[in-house]
Amino acid sequence: MKTSSVFLSYIMEYMYARNYAKRTVETYLYWIKFYILFNEKQHPNKLSEQEVEAFLSYLVVHRCVAAKTQATALNALSFLYKEIISRPLSLNMKFNRSTVSSKLPVVLTKSEVSQLLSNINTKFKLMAEIMYGSGLRLMETMRLRVHDIDYDFSSISIWQSKGNKNRRVTLAPELLPALKAQTEHVKRIFTQDLNNSEYAGVWLPNALSKKYINAPRELGWHYLFPSYKLSIDPSSQLIRRHHIDEKGLQRAVKAAAKLSLIAKNVTCHTLRHSFATHLLQRGADIRTVQEQLGHTDIRTTQIYTHVIQAGANGVRSPLSDL
Repeated sequence: MKTSSVFLSYIMEYMYARNYAKRTVETYLYWIKFYILFNEKQHPNKLSEQEVEAFLSYLVVHRCVAAKTQATALNALSFLYKEIISRPLSLNMKFNRSTVSSKLPVVLTKSEVSQLLSNINTKFKLMAEIMYGSGLRLMETMRLRVHDIDYDFSSISIWQSKGNKNRRVTLAPELLPALKAQTEHVKRIFTQDLNNSEYAGVWLPNALSKKYINAPRELGWHYLFPSYKLSIDPSSQLIRRHHIDEKGLQRAVKAAAKLSLIAKNVTCHTLRHSFATHLLQRGADIRTVQEQLGHTDIRTTQIYTHVIQAGANGVRSPLSDL
């Protein structure tokens, strides 16, 4: 992420130096910049909690953001004032809290999923199949490493996902041949990169890079879906090969949905929603679905029971009795 602001550049370098995830850095910078612009470009050091409260209320009253979005903005500003300004925000701030409820997730029928997967660009088909077949989030799919695939037990290991949780999820046996072919593709790129004297190996979280010194140059740690080109690691300025840009997959899913004439707002997350709903429709226990999705609170998983109940599996229509 590039920025012309010296202050924002400092925050970005501060976060990377402390091993914050790239996505977290970008999200926090977005809200901090928004907050500064909202206050007519005044430096946050000159602003008080009153301005923070006004900004958070503005997001609800004028932008109609959901509770999760407002919470993310608050987290970004809490980080700003605690870590950068050295003046932590009070826990008793008063601002309008969002009451915008989450929408029911968009779910595809099995035939729609089949149609979408048959129409998606072949470069992205395996990724989409994994998202639907294993219920992975977009970035969980992007960050898969070669050794995360367990061929013996047909499962996938997800490490340090949302909430820093680890879990093991199901893997459709039908995908094993395609995954083995993908691994062979990664091997060819891996061999090519090792012959490049400037190549510093794949990126690893700080703790792992210290514990496993040779891991960055081992095949198993490399991304299952590698980028088409090498790039500079913003946290170390070393040459590495990152995973593929998620925007390509997002565009491919949108294009496939349009080509399939699906009249729904289909995103990558729709495949995860469909995975959970279809598991429940097949009679899976909700606790099992919760574990597969990696939800901490089962109430989050229960939203999919609401989806089912809102349709033919819910209340019987009186019209059916006529």
